Amino acid sequence: MSEALQTRPAHLADTATGLPIPGAPVFESVTEERRHRKQRLAAAMRLFGKHDFAEGISGHISVRDPERHDLFWVNPFGVSFKQVRVADLICVDSNGVVVEGRKPVNPSAFAVHSQIHQLCPNADGVAHGHTSNSRALGALGRLLAPIDQESAAFHRNQVLYDSYNGAAVSVEQGKDIATTLGDNAAILLRHHGLITVGGSIEEAVHWFFTYESCAQVQLLAAAAGPLREMTEEQAAAARAGFGDTQLAWFSFQLMWDEIVREQPDLLDE
Repeated sequence: MSEALQTRPAHLADTATGLPIPGAPVFESVTEERRHRKQRLAAAMRLFGKHDFAEGISGHISVRDPERHDLFWVNPFGVSFKQVRVADLICVDSNGVVVEGRKPVNPSAFAVHSQIHQLCPNADGVAHGHTSNSRALGALGRLLAPIDQESAAFHRNQVLYDSYNGAAVSVEQGKDIATTLGDNAAILLRHHGLITVGGSIEEAVHWFFTYESCAQVQLLAAAAGPLREMTEEQAAAARAGFGDTQLAWFSFQLMWDEIVREQPDLLDE
């Protein structure tokens, strides 16, 4: 049975949203699951490209290999997000060696992603970019305030990394970032950019898109007047719904459907 057909029945018990969200697909083999992850990873990169989340060679997205957890798949150095295909993805080990693929790894991608995958067991997916609104928020040294439902998804689930020592190309700096991140969904890097993580590549990418749009809303609202934040009770209630990991996973599926229809060549192997 194909991956597309072999899914768990829709259920409500695992999510606080009460929405009829289906479960994640069930795979018949590790090979099938790896292909699934690589396809979603390539789609995530095309989505970053479509929404202008690229900044030259900066920005990288990775997913842990489903069989060997010391390996991760990531975009190759020097290839535009707008052009990445499944065939272009590279697999990197814990020493920074490219074990599959024909192109080199971005040193920053290795330094940061290897440590997050290693030190944060629940981070199967990691998304990083130097996006405008997150950089602006980080320059102010401010995290997202719970001013609406979407931003409340990160209530008590984000952290500011206030240290900056140049480009993050050393493993020690990557380790420091990963340690600071802990079990949070997002880490805003002051003078740098944004990293989001999740139990799947889908979840991590959804959090990135949401955080970036929430940063824009907060900057616009703050420019217009004083922010009126939710109460602790309101923020907690909103996070229970909009911060639900299953909802995050499913939200990516809509973006997947759109980008694959628009840019089917991303699936080329």
